[in-house]
Amino acid sequence: MAKTLYMRFRDAGGSLKTISLRDPKDDLTDAEVDAFMDTVIAENIFTGTGGDLTTKVDAYVRDTADNYFTLTGAEE
Repeated sequence: MAKTLYMRFRDAGGSLKTISLRDPKDDLTDAEVDAFMDTVIAENIFTGTGGDLTTKVDAYVRDTADNYFTLTGAEE
């Protein structure tokens, strides 16, 4: 199962921006993510056409799994 951490921000223009990181550590805490997002905003680490990131929106980890189907005549 693959995991991805998504952190969503608003930029100076009001647009929603997402930073995603694959394979976050299993014991990642709210405080760690919150502090990282604060650092991203305070240090202006990312900027785009809408300006600097200004506000935290939310953060979450998404778990995904690939479930393959058995197909006749498919290559191996």
